[in-house]
Amino acid sequence: MGASYQPLDSHNHHKPSSKNPPCFVSKPVCALLACGFVSLALLHLLCCSPAGAQRPAFSPLLQYINNTYYSVSSVPGGDEGCNYSEGRWVWSPGYARRYNATECNVKESHDCLRNGRPDTGYLDWRWQPAGGCPLPAFDAGAFLSAVRGKHVAFIGDSMARNQAQSLVCLLGAAFPSRLVYRDADQHKHNFWRYAFPAHGVTVSFYWNPFIVKATGKSEDESVRENHVHLDTPGDGWGADADTIDVAVLGASHWLLNGAIYYNGSEVIGAHNAPAELNYTGVGYAWPLKMAYRTAVERLSSSRPRTVVLATFSPAHFEGRPSDSPTACTKMEPYEEGEKELDWICRELRDIVYDEAEAARARSAGGGATTRVEVLDVTKLAAMRPDGHPSVYMHRDPFAHGVPERMYSDCLHFCLPGPVDTFNEILLQILRRKRR
Repeated sequence: MGASYQPLDSHNHHKPSSKNPPCFVSKPVCALLACGFVSLALLHLLCCSPAGAQRPAFSPLLQYINNTYYSVSSVPGGDEGCNYSEGRWVWSPGYARRYNATECNVKESHDCLRNGRPDTGYLDWRWQPAGGCPLPAFDAGAFLSAVRGKHVAFIGDSMARNQAQSLVCLLGAAFPSRLVYRDADQHKHNFWRYAFPAHGVTVSFYWNPFIVKATGKSEDESVRENHVHLDTPGDGWGADADTIDVAVLGASHWLLNGAIYYNGSEVIGAHNAPAELNYTGVGYAWPLKMAYRTAVERLSSSRPRTVVLATFSPAHFEGRPSDSPTACTKMEPYEEGEKELDWICRELRDIVYDEAEAARARSAGGGATTRVEVLDVTKLAAMRPDGHPSVYMHRDPFAHGVPERMYSDCLHFCLPGPVDTFNEILLQILRRKRR
């Protein structure tokens, strides 16, 4: 498999300056010699330079090629008709090698290269939307320009954090950033904010795995149950809501696990609660709808604002226990049709679309300027079983042999990795005209 790059346009060249020295061989030969020297230099860099130097050297070139070839302007009508939720992963060597995760302070368990993951093929794939629709490589300058002077907030579970950290790394690889604040516990990564002063942009993450207010296990893992107030925004982001210009909401996994649900102080039901509590079962779908509804209503405003609802990103334990060293060991993405999307993934995705449509209907004709969009990552994430940390959520996991049991992370994605594509699509959503 090879990368399909667009050949250079032989008619698109500039007239040479008269100040340039003459070429003593024909122009075609000059061009061939120049290409040969460049090829030898790149081959030397690839083969003979330290591995750590290759990624920084090649990333600007690869990003330039991808931004040029896959630019929106290359397709009539831009991205207005693009459906990024359908497509396939195509081989594109070096495409995802964009930043050093250690330098941008990601959660240690997602820094797969630092932790010694030996295979790096998961960094060599690009999402190609169906129908030949272009998805440009992430452009940090374009993103910061699209949100100039604004506060971008990710609100939700650990997958929302995974995407938020990806965005900070993608932006920080091109522009100076400053850590404004973070958790007192340096290992939690639950609340933090970065500033990008050149554009007046801040990016925050608020740990709220149910989106709405929750106490219990989500705050303290030693607690048995979660208590979730479906009518109340989460404390942290709820207090800051009036400062948020772009909100990305992502939750599902914790709602599947279950909780006891409240409206005010009244228990209205539960999902997966201990039988002895004898609460009415309400499932996970209805609470998820209510959580999104409460959040969108809190974020609705008379000033322009964008609320993005992210769809479910599935895990890939593939029937193996989470403490198996052999969980999620597949080395390549699934091909189209190789694995069907589970019904629960489809249902959770549909809930997000339904709530986005309901929010638009509620605001129609009411003068509200809040824009509600869907970031549909379910299929593209489901096709990437190779992109998880697996046992490389720990540093050098096999330094002392292969243990019989070792926890594998088959849910979150390595950084850099497939989750960077979520932010490529987010950028296109933000650049798209308001409906």
